[in-house]
Amino acid sequence: MQITRQTEYAIRTLLELAKMPFGQLLSARTISEKQDIPEVFLKKTIQILARANLVFTQRGTQGGVRLAKPADQITLMEVLTAVEGPLAINVCLASGYPCPNKPHCGVRRILERAQAALAAELGKETLADILAEANSSSIKK
Repeated sequence: MQITRQTEYAIRTLLELAKMPFGQLLSARTISEKQDIPEVFLKKTIQILARANLVFTQRGTQGGVRLAKPADQITLMEVLTAVEGPLAINVCLASGYPCPNKPHCGVRRILERAQAALAAELGKETLADILAEANSSSIKK
């Protein structure tokens, strides 16, 4: 499993927004420049984040993007799910997948535990945690 570039861009976009006071708008162009994300691709990513209720967008000359909720309430798991869909580290763990080996597969149980652990870890980490760690690391240097 590999996280796509779109998920990476989504995380970087949300982190850029999380640096701002909550509720403050930031233009897509500013995010694009600060995060070195192609603006066309960024706009598609912002649409995905808006559909997932992670950001709000406002059109117009004074428009922009802002977080829909505080950074300490947005987890990496929410971002991953918003962009990639439900987590399934193997097709056999995808919801509704009719695996004929399910009743007697010993590997599935291991993959289920691994997936649960990954989901739990990603669900613990918020945008605020990431920014705090980044700030702490830069202070120590």
